[in-house]
Amino acid sequence: MGRMPAWFLGSLRGYRRSWLRRDLVAGLTVWAVLIPESLAYASIAGVSPVIGLYAAIPALLLYPLLGSSRHVVVGPMSATAALSAGVVGGIVSNGSGDFPAYTAGLAVAVGTLAVLAGLLRLGFLANFVSEPVLKGFIVGMALVIIVGQLPKLFGIEGGEGNFFQKLWAVVTALGDTNGWSALVGLGCLALVLILRRTAPMVPGSLAAVVLGIVLAVLLGLEDRGVSVVGHIDAGLPAPSVPDLDAASDIPLLLSGAAGVMLVGFAEGLGAAKTYARRDGYRIDANRELAGLGAANLGSGLFNGMVVNGSLSKTAVNAGAGARSQVSGWTVAALTVLTLLILTPLFAELPEPALAAVVIAAVIELVDIGGLRRLYEVNTAALASIYGRVARADFICAVGAMLGVLFFDTLPGLLIGVVLSVVLLLARTAHPHVAVLGRVAGGTGQWVDVARDPGSSPVDGVVVVRVESPLYFANADAVQDRLLELAGADGVRALVLDAATVPSVDVTAAGMLRDTETELAARGVRLLAVGDVGQVRDVLRRAGAARVVDRLYPTVDAAVAATSPGEGEAAGDGAARR
Repeated sequence: MGRMPAWFLGSLRGYRRSWLRRDLVAGLTVWAVLIPESLAYASIAGVSPVIGLYAAIPALLLYPLLGSSRHVVVGPMSATAALSAGVVGGIVSNGSGDFPAYTAGLAVAVGTLAVLAGLLRLGFLANFVSEPVLKGFIVGMALVIIVGQLPKLFGIEGGEGNFFQKLWAVVTALGDTNGWSALVGLGCLALVLILRRTAPMVPGSLAAVVLGIVLAVLLGLEDRGVSVVGHIDAGLPAPSVPDLDAASDIPLLLSGAAGVMLVGFAEGLGAAKTYARRDGYRIDANRELAGLGAANLGSGLFNGMVVNGSLSKTAVNAGAGARSQVSGWTVAALTVLTLLILTPLFAELPEPALAAVVIAAVIELVDIGGLRRLYEVNTAALASIYGRVARADFICAVGAMLGVLFFDTLPGLLIGVVLSVVLLLARTAHPHVAVLGRVAGGTGQWVDVARDPGSSPVDGVVVVRVESPLYFANADAVQDRLLELAGADGVRALVLDAATVPSVDVTAAGMLRDTETELAARGVRLLAVGDVGQVRDVLRRAGAARVVDRLYPTVDAAVAATSPGEGEAAGDGAARR
């Protein structure tokens, strides 16, 4: 029999027996958090709470086979649960008998796409969702989730539509609040938040669930108009392929699954990298995709829902001392026991208590301080260069958030991604062309004269630096600026410091060729500094050989070649490699 591939069970390689006790303790700690949260997140997805447990078991068992993290805990999560509800709700009506099957089908679709993406080494896809976009998206998602749980918290009728329509429905229905529902819900919410602040090692969500069940039994809350979870079938689900009504619905699931996969992958990869850096090991993004895919395939085939890596539960796992994915397998074993033995207890769980667990889990994701910090990442210099797009990260975050609040989850994410691309193009299409001066002291350092007025320009020579790649979108703007600077009185040479230009395309190469020709007709020489191989190759092959032939290793060397009496042959190309 051949050897196992190196990536199979890679997160367990080098396991030490001394780690077992820590992994078991961490598994028990995570189980106390995962059970109530999985029940709650299933309700966000619009399915029976027990489906959250069905999803957690195969996810926890299968992720370690292909994933690369020793610490990530995979299971139902709020953001992907809400995305799942949106995608499935766009195909079948919420509350219909087909909803659970399509929810499981979405998990299978996400799993299939993630495995294929892992095999095709598309781990770089996570880079297309920038951190500010993800921040704004998660804030918007958290607000949508909170307003969606308020009707359960107060025992009132909810509304349909976007965030603002649902919020207005809650406000107008507050007069119909069920006092017992509000008492239980707000009491459980207060308990979780107080324990989080005063006793963070105590699983507040589990304490709230226990309190809710005790109150329901002692006070007969169901008879007082408080909704409870109701009967949950004990036992484990049988594996099956999700039963979809029509094959024509599969493309709809797949199109929605792409966005769900991207969000789940980005969140799980962030959690994985956070704790890999702490413990000094590496994360493979492609293996993370494969692990995410295996977890979702298992979840969908066992009547579960979409799952992904959880930052909060991973933090609990690592904080409890986990050293490997044995802790995750421990959580899976305890969840199996829960389904076999403890499900009758959860039948008495009040819906307001479950809503309180959801709200407490996501309220800390409403990171207004993080948005404020993005707004503050700006200076007068940046504003003078880029204008309104100087706060591009803040604009992207707010755009993603408002997109979620006004439209829906996937449109909000797409709005954030498109905004980030558009603003990136806007900034690079009008790059800053800095005029440089020599720093006093003969150090050979040249800096932006606008930032260091003490630096000294050279008479008759303009030294400039383009702070961007040179490509088709900014070629005309750069050319206009170069010609403008070279048109000042007494200028005999323009030195382009291209050492910081990482790339150039054919359009920009043609622009440099034309600029050199026009400046030569004015009696102004164009010289360049830098030796980035790919830039030099493109310039030469695109017909800008004269620019390449005037390529110098330093700004000082180029400036010296412009001195009166220095011929082109004496200086040009002298230091080329």
